[in-house]
Amino acid sequence: MDDLDALFGPEGALARHLAHFRPRPGQAAMARAVAAALQERRSLVAEAGTGTGKTLAYLAPAILSGRKVIVSTATKTLQDQLFHKDLPLLRDALERPFRSALLKGRSNYLCLYRLDHALGFGAGQGGAEARALESIRRWAATTGTGDIAEVTEVPESSPFWPQATSTADNCLGQDCPRYRECFLVKARRAALEADILVINHHLLWADWTLRSDGFGELLPEAGVVVVDEAHQLLDSAQQFLGLSLSSRQLVELARDIAVEQGKVAPEATPVTQGAKQLEHRTGELRLRLGGDPRREAWHTLEQTPGVPEGLAELQRHLVQLQEDLKTLAILSKGMESCYKRCGELAARLESFLDQEQAEMVRWAEIHRRGFVLNRTPLTIAEAFRQCRHASRAVWVFTSATLSVGGDFTHFVDQCGLEEAECQSWDSPFDYRHQALLYLPEAMPDPSTAGYTQAVVRAALPVLEASRGRAFLLFTSHQALLEAATALAGRLPYPLFVQGRQPKTALLEAFKRAGNGVLLGTGSFWEGVDVPGPALSCVIIDKLPFASPTDPVLSARLDNLRRAGRNPFLTLQLPIAVIALKQGIGRLLRDANDRGVLMLCDPRLLSRSYGRRFLDSLPEIPRTRSLAEVQSFFAASPPEDPPA
Repeated sequence: MDDLDALFGPEGALARHLAHFRPRPGQAAMARAVAAALQERRSLVAEAGTGTGKTLAYLAPAILSGRKVIVSTATKTLQDQLFHKDLPLLRDALERPFRSALLKGRSNYLCLYRLDHALGFGAGQGGAEARALESIRRWAATTGTGDIAEVTEVPESSPFWPQATSTADNCLGQDCPRYRECFLVKARRAALEADILVINHHLLWADWTLRSDGFGELLPEAGVVVVDEAHQLLDSAQQFLGLSLSSRQLVELARDIAVEQGKVAPEATPVTQGAKQLEHRTGELRLRLGGDPRREAWHTLEQTPGVPEGLAELQRHLVQLQEDLKTLAILSKGMESCYKRCGELAARLESFLDQEQAEMVRWAEIHRRGFVLNRTPLTIAEAFRQCRHASRAVWVFTSATLSVGGDFTHFVDQCGLEEAECQSWDSPFDYRHQALLYLPEAMPDPSTAGYTQAVVRAALPVLEASRGRAFLLFTSHQALLEAATALAGRLPYPLFVQGRQPKTALLEAFKRAGNGVLLGTGSFWEGVDVPGPALSCVIIDKLPFASPTDPVLSARLDNLRRAGRNPFLTLQLPIAVIALKQGIGRLLRDANDRGVLMLCDPRLLSRSYGRRFLDSLPEIPRTRSLAEVQSFFAASPPEDPPA
């Protein structure tokens, strides 16, 4: 504890290593709480408001504990920040050597076998495609890590990356002729040897499912597991604790069969036709699923004409294709892998088609060109309880948004953390003097036709007062598009609309503009950091209630009703409060930031549950007067934006 007090004090090592370091009581208190939890070997749930500096608050005591530490966070961007910025800082400040490693999912690493055998197969050779292929091949000759994030000129969405990386389905493992050079194997070996390992939530769940299925493990045994951005932990559990089968897996199998067959048995006509038919039947099933991209309960979709028949045909075809591949499997490791994958996908489809289990919900995610069939658990509490107990580690969960009005019941119940200690530290930012909450008058009910137009009308004078420099956050993509159309040509400020550029490029353009107005949906509500005057106003159209028609949420609500619990108070309201807190967290990102938060939804004041939202916000002065908003911005006019 003395070491921590010295580290976070005004004369401490962090003050010497960080030019703008300010002692924050919440940061030091959180560090002491983490240290106590590690010493007493008990779970801790730690909520720390924006600006607390929670990353250093959990990393420092974890490093000083001398135990092997796994830090799991939500995104690759946060992983990179932890590994490349925060850990080197603490290594210098603590003057304590430790080995750190960064481990991402396999799809983030170049596969040398697929580089040789699959990259570019069947692709056209337009100018953009040729340049992307050349960039990947040139980088592959020099990279030391194989991390595809190094190739900045080829976006992550490029169709070439699935050809140049492996999946759990198509990886040849130790049978691969390039196994000794494999970048993923090297990264996993470094993970085993590290004192501090940085991963993401998907890897955490993947590791647990591998252990529970008896297939070994990805991650080393650890004495400490820190789950950062813990409010996102449950979302990533869905794909690993349930079952999924995607059109992409089926199409990639068909194309890999074509590649492998062309090398070892080009005369095997039935297999050639079978692979083509697999791709054709997969595309045909997508057409039968019909409609726009959406998430839909399976009991609804299976009533759609042609869908049950399409799945049955696909199932029969996979079984026949595996039989055709049987004699070719001995010709190469690649063909043997295709044979096994075909059987695994057939078994997965058969399992999905079985009648729904009591604690599972079947549903489909339909994309513009593909689909994913899912079977998802209604609750993960018991499975996660088993995961933690099997690990024998001390678990620390942290985020800026884990409680609802100071109550941690929702998070604790969802994760099965009844034994954990829960603590909270407020943001060090002075919201009472740095921010203003504006609740505009005379807003219609959000269910009213024309509501988004009313939001735009109410926002225009605020945007004029703020001179742009704003995020408009929407709860639906449809509302975003409607607002974008309504604002086009009505603002003297640059307008940035989610979907028109990649997210990273859009955000960087917004920052450079200095007076832009950005319209965003879900992914801009959290994990976005714009400190300084470029973001001085956040406008939120509605309370972010998840749609009760979502198949997974709907099934969970029904499950709560059957148990005699109130689904709105138990699940829908807490989820919405935490989502709103994330959106609000975009406003102040630095101790010197000032800004206005505008919440347009009149239900905050007209409905009894509005109090739950307001009680969960920082202590921000509240107004219904536009004149006060204008005075707030006039008191601190922004600098002129960059030329």
